[in-house]
Amino acid sequence: MPKITIIYDSETGNTRALAEEVAEGVREGGVEAVLTHVDQADAAAILSSDGLIVGSPTYCGGMSWKLKRFFDQHVDAAWGKAKGKIGAAFTTSGGLGGGNEATLFSILSALMNYGFLVFGLPDYSAPGVTAHYGAVAVEAPGEAQKKAARMLGRQAAEYVKQMRGNAR
Repeated sequence: MPKITIIYDSETGNTRALAEEVAEGVREGGVEAVLTHVDQADAAAILSSDGLIVGSPTYCGGMSWKLKRFFDQHVDAAWGKAKGKIGAAFTTSGGLGGGNEATLFSILSALMNYGFLVFGLPDYSAPGVTAHYGAVAVEAPGEAQKKAARMLGRQAAEYVKQMRGNAR
């Protein structure tokens, strides 16, 4: 069965809550979801999964230092070994305009550097709530943000299944 790992960092629990919704979307899409806090993640999360979805609180318009360290520490083991794997991002912040899109871009940039194929969603989960660059929630995720996170997980699952089908 295809597998997607969701790696997240969370201080307040908001990013974990969004990570759980992403994982639910992956499972709804018919793919195994492995939810891992960044403190427990290692290079195997990159190498043994068909996809990687990364979530971070927004810190000054970037991913958390723990996630940055994760990507930096596993260059030797996993750099370039994610070609053809699916990647996506999500974030939470304390307020609007707090750097959500910049944080998503920092995660997507790291994923692309490892060789992941990244995507966003043109779909709306509610009026004005999109996941163009990844799912976003301000403070605790509401229903529309949870729905966007599940949509992100389902789409990642669909892409993973398509890529595995094409690779055979």
